[in-house]
Amino acid sequence: MTANTSINPLLLAAAISSFIASALHIGILFGGPNWLRFFGAGEAMAQMAERGEVYPYVVTLIIASVLFVWGLYALKGAGLIQFLPLPLLRLGLLAIALVFIIRGLVLVPALLGFAQFSGAFWIITSAICLSIGMFYAIGLAQRWGEL
Repeated sequence: MTANTSINPLLLAAAISSFIASALHIGILFGGPNWLRFFGAGEAMAQMAERGEVYPYVVTLIIASVLFVWGLYALKGAGLIQFLPLPLLRLGLLAIALVFIIRGLVLVPALLGFAQFSGAFWIITSAICLSIGMFYAIGLAQRWGEL
């Protein structure tokens, strides 16, 4: 970070959000089938966990790991970490923003009452994802020239 570079608060918010989401997924690993249900993994995943299958836990661990790495990208983009070389920082942040925004756009069919996306879970998680995606996108736009 150069002397005239400040920390980008939106990318910092994106990092914190990604780390919280990662931690929640780690919690699901310990919470078991009921946590899988509560956090929207679906009944099939919960039943696999009840049968002792590892697949739901492997998927959850992969998601947690990806979210953690995305948090590192946001910290790097925010100007908070210099010691960690992350490849394709701008492209990575753009891709992360798009993934969150696309997932967040499920808010539209959820609010319109489409059966596949009905219920509070879809509305709440879609709004959260859309917000996080906007943190990434706007923060990246603000820092583009410096990255």
